[in-house]
Amino acid sequence: MSRPEGPHSNMTYLDHAATSWPKPAPVVDSVARALVELGGNPGRGAHALALSTSRAVFEARRTCSELLGVADSRSLLFQPSCTVACNVMLKGTLRRGDRVVVGSMEHNAVVRPLARLKAEGLKVEIVRADSAGLIDPADVERVVRSGPTRALICQHASNVTGTIQPLGDLADIAHENGAILLVDGAQAAGHLSVDIDSIRPDGYAASGHKGMLGPPGIGLLYLSPELEVAELIQGGTGGGSSASSEMPSHRPDRYEAGSGNTPGMTGLGAAAGLLAEKGDSFREHSSDLMRQLHEGVLDIAGFRVLGPPPEEPRVPLLSIVHKTIEPDRIAFLLDRDYSVAARAGLHCAAWAHESVGSLAGGAVRLSVGWTTQAKDVDRALCALREIVS
Repeated sequence: MSRPEGPHSNMTYLDHAATSWPKPAPVVDSVARALVELGGNPGRGAHALALSTSRAVFEARRTCSELLGVADSRSLLFQPSCTVACNVMLKGTLRRGDRVVVGSMEHNAVVRPLARLKAEGLKVEIVRADSAGLIDPADVERVVRSGPTRALICQHASNVTGTIQPLGDLADIAHENGAILLVDGAQAAGHLSVDIDSIRPDGYAASGHKGMLGPPGIGLLYLSPELEVAELIQGGTGGGSSASSEMPSHRPDRYEAGSGNTPGMTGLGAAAGLLAEKGDSFREHSSDLMRQLHEGVLDIAGFRVLGPPPEEPRVPLLSIVHKTIEPDRIAFLLDRDYSVAARAGLHCAAWAHESVGSLAGGAVRLSVGWTTQAKDVDRALCALREIVS
């Protein structure tokens, strides 16, 4: 796909880990259709327009559920973002006096809710990742078994190192020790072939606008049918009796108070349909580009790559640190002089940078996406060589 016309049409966009761009045509068309044709409020009326909108939202939820391997689509909830989904998952499940075990690579979407809960009496035990950002299941099992544990909390993939965590092993450890597994899948959904029923998490939060290629302002939250989670927001819903002052107990209505983001939901449904059809080819394409980028950076003197080596799997992002030039400076020059968009800093994940030894100045993160081409990677590598020469 060619880049859209506009002021940034000549940019080499390597910030897909922050948000995918440009959006696929089916997503754009679906968002536009929702704004133009689906003016009704889903679940809030019995007239034809409201019913058409409700049907479109139902189909979007079903398509997302099929993509992510969720057997019962009622357990897959639309949320305003992955961050909101993480807050619901954590604050709706954990209570004062509970003990949780969490990996050290977490994003602030997990770290900050945990900090608030810790101030209110939650006990938090941190398992340190290795230098590549990988959590060792043996370390996790040892800490989980050292005391009664309510939850094991872990990301699926790191937004700093690209490291993919061994969720199958972690699910076994959690469930064998009477704990639940809560997962931040922001960087995994879309980039990896996620099958919720196989992974067996009790909660799984996903971003809609990153690897899933959907619009901004929409996320997903899977909650196991057996898991009781308190809703964080109360208000109007499309189900239950409006005369009751209590939220409906059934899903998804209990967790979707207020008028929903219909363009976001249907746009994400369109993205999920596209990924169901072409996701494997997108992932193969991204993997090839990551290998090209990774090996190219290793050939430039002075750079250190965070995370696993080139031969090991990762989601399609690469964070790099130069021995003398600050990350902020490199990203600034990439943008100003070469029109290469990258992101520098701590990436809202100070724990992760501390774990891999880059907390002092952060790193420059380059992330490829579905429209990235080999020439884009070459352009970025050429720019990096000139900047550090």
